[in-house]
Amino acid sequence: MTSDDRAFIEIIPDEDWAQTPGLADQYDGVVDRDHGRVDNIMAIHSLNPAGLAAHNALYVSAMSGTKTLRKVERELIAYVVSLENHCHY
Repeated sequence: MTSDDRAFIEIIPDEDWAQTPGLADQYDGVVDRDHGRVDNIMAIHSLNPAGLAAHNALYVSAMSGTKTLRKVERELIAYVVSLENHCHY
């Protein structure tokens, strides 16, 4: 797949989040500190801050714990899914 084959979704660039109502207060909760940017899967919600908050809440809930899977098992599942989707993790 070349860059020309990929879908384009308009986003608000990371550097503009601080001046964007609804995004400024969410930046610290969604930024990938290891890569110094907001991951694409979260950035696509930048035009809809309520959607971003909902997606992040779902992610936090899924990764915070269940009675049947330990955190390491949830992380491994997320890792394998990311590899299959060719996303960095």
